[in-house]
Amino acid sequence: MKAIQVERFGGPQELKFVDAIRPQPGPGEALVRLAYAGVNYIDVYMRNGSYARSHTYQTPLPMTIGMEGAGVVERVGSGVSDVQVGETVAYCLSRGSYAEFAAVPTCKLVRVPSGFDPAVATALMLQGSTAHYLSRSAFLLKRGSICLIHAGAGGVGQLLIQLAKRAGATVITTVGSEEKAEIARQRGADHVVLYRRVDFSEEVRRLTDGSGVDVVYDSVGRDTLPRSIRCLKRRGLCISFGASSGQPDPVPLLELAEAGSVFLTRPHLADYMASADEIRGRAAELFAAHSAGSIQVVIDTEFPLAAAAAAHAAIEGRATRGKLLLKVS
Repeated sequence: MKAIQVERFGGPQELKFVDAIRPQPGPGEALVRLAYAGVNYIDVYMRNGSYARSHTYQTPLPMTIGMEGAGVVERVGSGVSDVQVGETVAYCLSRGSYAEFAAVPTCKLVRVPSGFDPAVATALMLQGSTAHYLSRSAFLLKRGSICLIHAGAGGVGQLLIQLAKRAGATVITTVGSEEKAEIARQRGADHVVLYRRVDFSEEVRRLTDGSGVDVVYDSVGRDTLPRSIRCLKRRGLCISFGASSGQPDPVPLLELAEAGSVFLTRPHLADYMASADEIRGRAAELFAAHSAGSIQVVIDTEFPLAAAAAAHAAIEGRATRGKLLLKVS
């Protein structure tokens, strides 16, 4: 089979389009013939070595990269009863989706409803589940909540804005251009801050009459985290869940006290997708919301599998306006 593999950590040029051995499903696994693979920042972190010492997201070299996909079950291993050959499924957090076939634990698989676009199903797995746990579990948004969402025109940002508005929250978001500002407004953002023109922390204080926000969702990292903390209300929560500008410097503990006895967390999605019921519950709610028209998924670009390096260059260039996919077959 064809696959994208990494033999050493580094830039997008380390993504090699190779002939690889087709995996075989072990006990509790299914072999999935992939139609799409999602491109996500977690793939960048795994490719460039940021997760080289992670126990949650292990990166043994050489490795077939990719943590999200959708396709059709080709074969099942022993002991499998929850999926069947021929079913269309989607999944995330199982490495190896940048390939024509992947062996996936069936506890991570969700059935894609009949007639549901597998490209959209792919987009709703990792990015959708991220937006879901951020708004439902890491911090429960509700009517009256005020949140700051960085990178509101990105894949997670657009979904998070929509889920926050469904919960009744007020949304402030940051973007880098007028074009991205319009995207964020279309998704429902109440206030859009162009961070290249103004200091977003000062603007947040102005928009909230000096009180700050209940929660900050920070996927940017180094460029934003210190000021994100200063955007919070007393005893507010900053969720640092990504680092598109680079890994942030350590935050002195006293800074949390001085900012108003605030809280800072750096979660892994895997800890909010800890069981088949949790995975399938999040997916079911997301699929239903999309089918009902209450959330939209924007596919920015579909790259051929062989162009994975170009897809990584695009996502790292922070020029995306939605989901990036690799079209496998």
